[in-house]
Amino acid sequence: MKVEIRLFGLLRERAGSSSVELELAEGAVVADALRALARSGPLADAIARVSVAMAVNREYAGPDTVLQAEDELALIPPLSGGAR
Repeated sequence: MKVEIRLFGLLRERAGSSSVELELAEGAVVADALRALARSGPLADAIARVSVAMAVNREYAGPDTVLQAEDELALIPPLSGGAR
């Protein structure tokens, strides 16, 4: 299933885009999307070291929130960058 990942702040800068699309397995949760982003690409380092607030379809979500096809997952880092 496809999920749109909306990026803000440092993550948007690293990706060079305000959003990316991920292909995830049916039944995937937010944590699965974060792991997929952390495996490769320009967001790998940032995802591993920055804490983010997460929202699915504009409602705050946790790592165990189940994603559906065509959902929008927003990743919002702290304004200061939020290094762990």
